[in-house]
Amino acid sequence: MTLKYQLKFYDYWHISSGLSAGAKLDSTVIKDDNGLPYVAGKIIKGLSREMAELLENSDNFIKECFGGEGVDMGRCYFSNATLDDTTAKQIKDNDLQENLYDIIASTKIDEKTGIAVDNSLREIEVVVPLTLVGEVRDISDEYKEKMTQALKMIKRMGLNRNRGLGRCEFIVEEQK
Repeated sequence: MTLKYQLKFYDYWHISSGLSAGAKLDSTVIKDDNGLPYVAGKIIKGLSREMAELLENSDNFIKECFGGEGVDMGRCYFSNATLDDTTAKQIKDNDLQENLYDIIASTKIDEKTGIAVDNSLREIEVVVPLTLVGEVRDISDEYKEKMTQALKMIKRMGLNRNRGLGRCEFIVEEQK
């Protein structure tokens, strides 16, 4: 069985590429070969597993879908969440990639003095709110409801998710 979903972001979000842009940015977002943002399937798998661990009676579900310790990967496959093909084509054809990104700055504040700490200014690249699509494949019929629940429990993802970035919702579209 395959669960298709929309991943709808309501705020700026940042899934880090692990790279900086020299003096300009301290952290950039992950992009595909066309300069379009995406969320890697392994991130969705990890967050889904974290949510699944909160569900009652989920031990067998977790072991089958997400795997156990070591090299046991589980049977469920999580695709990358990407822009839908039509939207991606329009953005590429019109060279609009730069409009998907913004930069936000933050600085560390000293708790005692309330003053910004020297050399603590950081600028990160963020993605504007978008809707991505993806799928989870190879789910047994027995666990489709638990997987749907786990996905819907994810409310934030990415860098600074506890500080206001990455507010999102998974909307399961199709089950077949």
